[in-house]
Amino acid sequence: MKLGLFGINTGPCAQPDAARRVAQEAEACGFESLWTGEHVVLPDPQVPPSPVPPETPFLDPAVSLTWVAAHTRTILLGTGIIILPQRNPLVLAKELASVDVVSGGRLIFGLGIGYLEAEFRALGAPFENKGPRAMDYLAAMLAVWTQDKPAHEGRFVSFRGIQSLPRPARRPHPPIVIGGHTPSAFRRAVAHGNGWYGFALDLDTTATCIEGLRRAGAECDRPAALGALEISVTPRGKVDRDTVRRFADLGVERLIVYRPRATADEMLADVRTLAAEVLR
Repeated sequence: MKLGLFGINTGPCAQPDAARRVAQEAEACGFESLWTGEHVVLPDPQVPPSPVPPETPFLDPAVSLTWVAAHTRTILLGTGIIILPQRNPLVLAKELASVDVVSGGRLIFGLGIGYLEAEFRALGAPFENKGPRAMDYLAAMLAVWTQDKPAHEGRFVSFRGIQSLPRPARRPHPPIVIGGHTPSAFRRAVAHGNGWYGFALDLDTTATCIEGLRRAGAECDRPAALGALEISVTPRGKVDRDTVRRFADLGVERLIVYRPRATADEMLADVRTLAAEVLR
């Protein structure tokens, strides 16, 4: 089981020195990856389904990962997730290729389609057709990352006669991880992702999602170049050796642990405890 740590750009880790300390400790303790979350804006006052109070700080994922990349050597750096239909795909492709280059090829590109209508409205992004828009944007990003003469003709974005360098360090591109707990999200992951990411799931819900992914696999053609679909989950509740074993038995290959804490010292203690209980 690979062990990741969620929240390297939020809470205490929205402060750069705290993020550096936590990132370095996670790497030293044997964690495989660090993950950001994303909300560009949050509803104020908080109303469902907004997940956190509006006072919650979120550093931009690319900025945060570039910072921790500069202070680590080997740990992977994941976006968990970027809300793709809110973004300009070519600007985002440039940002993430830059992160991959400066980190020496350590980026994992996790994406989702979002669910907070107020966030989309504030950004001037359409809330309708989020799924098709996200997949069109992903195809556009892959075009500038992989094609010698990038060109894309899509429903929402089209271009040709351009270049966008540098390309990512990892070839042909960073791994693509697609999040979401709906049948449509499962189909997107199967058809377009190297991996799938489920957030805040218990064992029963994880089993249900994995069955949904299996059904999607029977319905969708999966390109052979994508390889096997890697399953990542942020577990709800306690994480110990027994928890890890039970998730592994379901087919989960990476646990991305999230424990909201008030201080960097509390996060550092959690990192050490998890490493002692799970990795050693």
